Amino acid sequence: MEIDVLYQKFKMCSGVSTDTRKLSKDCIYFALKGDNFDGNEFVQKAFESGAKYCVVDSKNAVINENCVLVDDVLSSLQQLATYHRSEIGIPIISLTGSNGKTTTKELINTVLSSTYKVRATKGNLNNHIGVPLTLLSFTKSLDFGIVEMGANHKKEIAFLSQIAQPDYGLITNFGKAHLEGFGSVEGVIKGKSELYDYLKANDKTAFINTDDKKQIKQIGDYANTISFGADINNDCVITFKSANPYVKLNYDNIEINSQLIGDYNYGNIAVAVAIGKHFNVTTEDIKKAIESYQPDNNRSEIIRKGTTRIILDAYNANPTSMIAALKNLKQLDAKNKYLFLGDMFELGNEAEAEHQSITNFAEDNFDENIYIIGENFYKTKSKETTKVFNSFEDLKPILNSLNLSDSTILIKGSRGMALERILDLI
Repeated sequence: MEIDVLYQKFKMCSGVSTDTRKLSKDCIYFALKGDNFDGNEFVQKAFESGAKYCVVDSKNAVINENCVLVDDVLSSLQQLATYHRSEIGIPIISLTGSNGKTTTKELINTVLSSTYKVRATKGNLNNHIGVPLTLLSFTKSLDFGIVEMGANHKKEIAFLSQIAQPDYGLITNFGKAHLEGFGSVEGVIKGKSELYDYLKANDKTAFINTDDKKQIKQIGDYANTISFGADINNDCVITFKSANPYVKLNYDNIEINSQLIGDYNYGNIAVAVAIGKHFNVTTEDIKKAIESYQPDNNRSEIIRKGTTRIILDAYNANPTSMIAALKNLKQLDAKNKYLFLGDMFELGNEAEAEHQSITNFAEDNFDENIYIIGENFYKTKSKETTKVFNSFEDLKPILNSLNLSDSTILIKGSRGMALERILDLI
């Protein structure tokens, strides 16, 4: 079926769904395949749950005239998203990076929403399925759409850029993330920079943090940029002030006091400020937006339990973000400090060396109260004072016996470790 024909059916629907358990009435259902399921098998259930049309790629799944047979459901979803993006014609801001993507997306959304009608990627729907779903949720009535793009291998950002066709783009940073897929840090830099490649090829605008020399190197002499950072020659001059524990920065002769911890969040805030400035959001509204934003979803949250202060950063972890979190904890004023560090995933052949490096860094900077959890950390060589656990289940009996009064605790690990479970046991 031609995409323009499919698009006419899409416009008759209330929205898009790929999950029969979460269907909205009169939506269009895309029968995607996964490793352990085939959406074609749930067409009858989709109609019973209220779907108006079902897009399928199996002839056996065509059970009535409202079934749309295509060669490949996923490809059709992606093509439809790009077609829709072209039809609505709103400005699209895309972002990627090794760390801080979702926080940065939320900050940009908060700043722009103070003045404009904006919609952004929900949660972390930032892959080859999430990006199309995000685009298909946008409407002509919006002033901006914000699209987060994630990747764990080369060519993925290039592919997502072709789907989203952004007018503006930014990279939060380059770090040691998804080394298994990218192969090396150099591979990460090249892979994330595919967004710059798209912007350059199509004469679109890049926001560049000039405090990050890697970004300057990767963008090269490309002229269509909006620069921000401490350099007085920047388009938007922003300076870091402090982070103990919350990030403070100066912009346009005012101080902005965020509710985000760690100097690693400075760049995430700064780009939101720069985007706000570029699109004529007032300084007052920028300040209000940044200061009102509160992190959630296990990302750099500060939680207090009596006299205990908990830094919950358990949504994800890689060597770069882990070191940044440890450096931040080291500089905080606290009577006692505890570290609960969980395994970092998707490091491939570098897993052993990177976990050993984190263990060494933690022991070099903290004398005691170091708890490392997971199969990779369990293999590291550590001091006798470091408590090592093969799994969360092994850690659980210890938690109830700890006296954590008057302490600051860092909880950080990859999503699969689910270390937020510690909160219920302390």
